[in-house]
Amino acid sequence: MVQGTLCLAVSLVISAGASGQTPQPFPRPTTAPPPGTSAPAPAPEAPAREAPVPGAPPAAQPAPPPADSDAPTEAALGFPIYPTARFIASYDAGRAQRYYIFGTTAPFDDLVLYYRNLLRERGNQVFDEPPTHMFEVGRFRNETMAFPPGVTIKDWTWGGSSGYPNPLPGADPAKFSSIIMIVPVPPEVPE
Repeated sequence: MVQGTLCLAVSLVISAGASGQTPQPFPRPTTAPPPGTSAPAPAPEAPAREAPVPGAPPAAQPAPPPADSDAPTEAALGFPIYPTARFIASYDAGRAQRYYIFGTTAPFDDLVLYYRNLLRERGNQVFDEPPTHMFEVGRFRNETMAFPPGVTIKDWTWGGSSGYPNPLPGADPAKFSSIIMIVPVPPEVPE
């Protein structure tokens, strides 16, 4: 009796594992370029830097990221892009909205200060662990939007993590310490 029950349990586990489907990630990244504008994007403003101390060696400046032909512009997004941020992907958020993911090696606190100064918005730290800060800019309309327009910053080095893996194999940097998600205001929908 025990042997029969054990065989039945083992066969159920094996058949359940064999018939299970592999979950598909949602949302999926697309390769379609974001809605663009014909005007060139203005050059991003660099964050304010301290004056160099006389006689001290010059501070190392990070190299600007290589240009990505699929990367959205500040003009298309309606939000500033951190100067050393690299475009990772964009996703369909639903309701005619997209969100755009950027990675950077800049520390979380520097990013929060940068966006706080440029957006003239204090924002909210919505999670302490891992640190996540949101700047909601614009009015959220539940009937026409999936996400509130704004900028969200997440610290991927919290708790000893080595960072968010760069999706490009062999790319430099191999991991990003912080991720920036930008959700533009969606185009107006006629009523």
